Amino acid sequence: MAQGGTLQKAIELVTKATEEDKNKNYEEALKLYEHGVEYFLHAIKYEAQSEKAKESIRAKCMQYLDRAEKLKTHMSKKSKQKPVAEGGSSKKSDKGGGNESDDSDEDPEKKKFANQISGAIVMEKPNVQWDDVAGLEGAKEALKEAVILPVKFPHLFTGKRKPWRGILLFGPPGTGKSYLAKAVATEANNSTFFSVSSSDLVSKWLGESEKLVKTLFSLAREHKPSIIFIDEVDALCGSRSENESESARRIKTEFLVQMQGVGVDNDNVLVLGATNIPWSLDAAIRRRFEKRIYIPLPEAPARTNLFKLSFGNTPHSISEQEFVELGKRTEGYSGADISIVVRDALMQPVRKVQTATHFRKVRGPSRNDPNVVEDDLLTPCSPGAPGAIPMSWLEVPGEKLLEPVVSMADILSSLSVSKPTVNEDDLVKLQKFTDDFGQEG
Repeated sequence: MAQGGTLQKAIELVTKATEEDKNKNYEEALKLYEHGVEYFLHAIKYEAQSEKAKESIRAKCMQYLDRAEKLKTHMSKKSKQKPVAEGGSSKKSDKGGGNESDDSDEDPEKKKFANQISGAIVMEKPNVQWDDVAGLEGAKEALKEAVILPVKFPHLFTGKRKPWRGILLFGPPGTGKSYLAKAVATEANNSTFFSVSSSDLVSKWLGESEKLVKTLFSLAREHKPSIIFIDEVDALCGSRSENESESARRIKTEFLVQMQGVGVDNDNVLVLGATNIPWSLDAAIRRRFEKRIYIPLPEAPARTNLFKLSFGNTPHSISEQEFVELGKRTEGYSGADISIVVRDALMQPVRKVQTATHFRKVRGPSRNDPNVVEDDLLTPCSPGAPGAIPMSWLEVPGEKLLEPVVSMADILSSLSVSKPTVNEDDLVKLQKFTDDFGQEG
């Protein structure tokens, strides 16, 4: 769905809901209102909008939710009136009234939490394929075992052979843990993907946080097969201590119960966690993650591949041998570090255009039609170059500028000012945690 498509879909759904409401098709109207609000919440979270627009959408959501609750209460009353009329007992009627009150108190609360969590459902696929993730074959295989195979070949996972229910991805920052999760969201076509952060589950009101956790798992079971991805899981499930707040302790307890408690059926529900500091996780939570996979800094071949992936389709003059050389030169760099180096290098032609004092005429593809070659395009050059014309970039017509392609010299220049961000002490701790509790990805 294109940018803004989610908001358009939401508007279509609530428009239909309003029509059904007018026609007194209350059951259908209720479904459409709820569905429309889910899309509105998704639009607020994932589509770029001004704060004013977001406030306007939130206000509309509250109106539609309020109407949905009224419809639900109306239908609940209607269904409860029938047995009372048939029985004719005033005592039974009183009792029915009491139950009705309880239900109407409980339902709006459940609906409120469900609507808060529904914003975490990823409706639009991130469009990251397995091949877009450089290296990490062990991690990819484990995720396929847990996500893709059980849905495609359910008969493989019968009896004692069960798919993994909890996978923890840990490693230095910028190594691709969240990127792997995006690949899972894209590739798991038939699964519902919940992307959850601490802000989705932590509430200032007493008792609400653990109810949100419970609602999250309840929704995941309703929409299974499903995947719950919790980024920076240590923020929610750190080690329990005497100094922590009662609220934090209750959230962890609810997580423990929901992930593997008595009477909890988590078949076809995978909990996928990611963290940079796995040693800070509570021991009981750590045990719930059956597979703990170390996502290390990339090796030289993976770094070479990361440079190529980061360039994408952008024109450059870097040879295959030079890409290999870059992979060897960047020992200790994470995937995110390499991405920053390439982004800086991609800006080098822009800087050349800005600082140029002379331009020369060259042949190149037209800005209006790439299939047409023009002779009078302008590209920056040194003052002594043949045909150099003294002028600044301000004097160059927009459609006549031909920027230089990115070269190896540009990359090396960016590499000299971009240093790796991963701490050596953290790498030692991560390796020790892998030796004690994990496996290599």
